[in-house]
Amino acid sequence: MKKRIPIGVSDFKELIKKNYYYADKSLMIKDVVEDGAKVVLLPRPRRFGKTLNMSMLKYFYENTEEDHTYLFDGLKIQKYEEIMKKQGKYPVIYLTFKDIKKDDFKGFFEVLKAIISREYGEHKYLIEKGFLEGEEKEYFNKILYKKGSLEDYELSLGYLTKFLYDYHKTKAIILIDEYDVPIQEGYLKDYYEKVIGCMRNLLSGGFKDNIYLEKAVLTGILRVAKESIFSGLNNLKVYSIISRKYSQYFGFLEKEVMGLMQHYELEGKLEDIKKWYNGYIFGENTIYNPWSILNYINEYDRGLIPYWINTSSNHLVNQLLSNGDEALKEDLESLVKGKEIVHIVDENIVMSDIDKNIENIWSFLLFSGYLKVVRKEVIEGDLFCDLKIPNLEIRYLYKKIIMSWFKESISNREMIVMFDNLVNGKVEGFERILKKCITSSASYFDIGKESEKFYHSFVLGMLVMLNNKYKIKSNRESGYGRYDIMMIPKNKEDLGIVIEFKKIDVKDGQNLAVLVDQALEQIDHKNYIQELIDEDIQSIMKLGIAFKGKEIMMKKEIIKK
Repeated sequence: MKKRIPIGVSDFKELIKKNYYYADKSLMIKDVVEDGAKVVLLPRPRRFGKTLNMSMLKYFYENTEEDHTYLFDGLKIQKYEEIMKKQGKYPVIYLTFKDIKKDDFKGFFEVLKAIISREYGEHKYLIEKGFLEGEEKEYFNKILYKKGSLEDYELSLGYLTKFLYDYHKTKAIILIDEYDVPIQEGYLKDYYEKVIGCMRNLLSGGFKDNIYLEKAVLTGILRVAKESIFSGLNNLKVYSIISRKYSQYFGFLEKEVMGLMQHYELEGKLEDIKKWYNGYIFGENTIYNPWSILNYINEYDRGLIPYWINTSSNHLVNQLLSNGDEALKEDLESLVKGKEIVHIVDENIVMSDIDKNIENIWSFLLFSGYLKVVRKEVIEGDLFCDLKIPNLEIRYLYKKIIMSWFKESISNREMIVMFDNLVNGKVEGFERILKKCITSSASYFDIGKESEKFYHSFVLGMLVMLNNKYKIKSNRESGYGRYDIMMIPKNKEDLGIVIEFKKIDVKDGQNLAVLVDQALEQIDHKNYIQELIDEDIQSIMKLGIAFKGKEIMMKKEIIKK
């Protein structure tokens, strides 16, 4: 009998009891127990199993009236008797911040109060059994009934560990899932400094020099340690996706995917899903995207479609790439072509500085699941990584973002017509729509001030629209120089194209007609078409494009062999 597919099931108890398929990650418990650090931070991309693993830790550690030992029957962890002796022996504080997505600090604080109040409610027996008295009882009730001040809630973790230790005579476990969600929201909604201050005080109160704490585990997407959230915390250990330890516990290993496909009788689809959902590298392990794999198995008749990227607005990713400079657009062009780019990766990203330099942007995209590390090397203390798009699903996202830049100025149909005119040598139709695109979009195609940004955006648009029929190259050597754009048809009967751009300052008195002739002359003088000739392309179009501000002029010459 086939097991149920656990899409969106993040409660470990529910998953085990209701016969859902489980890729056994229970040895993570052993690694956490044996980890020398008192506070462990495990940053991973969204939808890679963080919440399920945290739920598993909760059911393992938590001392409750119900014995949860049975949940681990037959799992790998059961073989380790000394570890299993710790099952059900600790008071647990479990918080998830995944839903703290508010437009302002007031909204953030209201949700935070509700989350902490709910957790205090889980330990209401401290009041009901008359254990807390006087000021401690008064404080507990303020938190429980959401009557406390900001400062009261910032101290709530530390106080609750003390109350639990005094009652149970055992140090507490703290589990916090998606701790950085409110930090990202604060960054996007402009209440960043306030949320950082609150989170710093809350977490430091729970972790720093806390004699009532046995172990804490946090998950999120970013480390953001330089925010001073963990200021002075010398018992914190961070294991990012680059780290070897814990790398096998988030996402599916290849052998786990093979087991899934066999269980659901889909072995013949394995090669296809590798291209779409494989490609992540955590530590030394190749990892598949679990959300996409499970959704594909659930409705494989729909074919290979993007699942993971549609679980978020991807607004921040779009914003960072859209506002990028010439160098970022060049790197994005290389990535879309399937190439690798090399950058220094910073595991200590400061959220407020993500868009301050290109290294931070690529680091953010890596840790958020939009890139993978192919190779890494430490040089003079800096971590240099070769980065690449992981799979076709993520490439689809980059394509959507690039297309959105154009859709702000022209419709999808006009875009198709524009590039169709280009590849058929109909320069007049191509020029007409391109003029409209330039005229109506000041943000991405401001030719006077950001001509290189326009150029690379244009190349990226060609890459995603024409990649099925053409190899698009840019700034490559051919003949005696470097052409701007070369379009090599995969069908040798189709039109090969070389494009040379020329621009003049809006204050300059140069004539566009003269400039466009110069572009064609350069193509001839530098013999740019040689690469197309070598490829045995039968028809070649030389296209000169001249810009002055947002004015544009084109001229073509077509030669046939």
